[in-house]
Amino acid sequence: MGTLARRHWPAAHDGAPAAALGFSLIELLSVLAIMSLLLALAVPAYHGHVVRAKRVQGQATLLRLMQQQERYYSQNNHYLAFSSASPAPQVQAFPWWSGEGPAASAAASAYEIEALACSGSTIGQCVLLRAMPGTSKVDAQFQDADCGVLSLSSTGQRGSSGPASRCWP
Repeated sequence: MGTLARRHWPAAHDGAPAAALGFSLIELLSVLAIMSLLLALAVPAYHGHVVRAKRVQGQATLLRLMQQQERYYSQNNHYLAFSSASPAPQVQAFPWWSGEGPAASAAASAYEIEALACSGSTIGQCVLLRAMPGTSKVDAQFQDADCGVLSLSSTGQRGSSGPASRCWP
C-alpha cells in the first residue's frame, strides 16, 4: 500500500531546488530579444511585399482597362472617360477601382482608377488611365510612397509620380 499511495514526483522534486522546474529570467529575456529581432526584420519585409502586390494589382487593372478601352475605341471610334462619379451602367463596363472578379469591391481595392483625355488631346484621340492609391473611395490606409499614382496612356506610355523605372516592369 505504501507504493500505491506514494506520488511519483519528477526528479526535480527529489531534493532539487524549485527553480529547476521553470525557465530563468535570462532565458526568457533571451527568447524575447530574439523574437523582437525577428519581428523587426519580418514586418517591414512583409509590408514591402504587400505594397508590391497591390501595385501589381493596380498595373494589371490599368492594362485590363486599356484593353477594354481599345475594344471600345474599335467599336465607337473614341475612348470613354470615366471616374468614380460615373453613372452605374458605365461603371459596369469600366469599374473605377482596382480589383477583379465577383468579390472585387471598391472598399477592398487599393487604387481608384480614372480615364481622361491625354494632355493636348481629346478623349477621341488619346486616353490616359490613372491609378491613384489609397483615396477616400478605396482602401485609404494603402499608400505607395515609392510610386504614387500609376498611369498608362493609349499611346503605350507608362508613368508614375515616383521613379517610373522601379514602378513598371
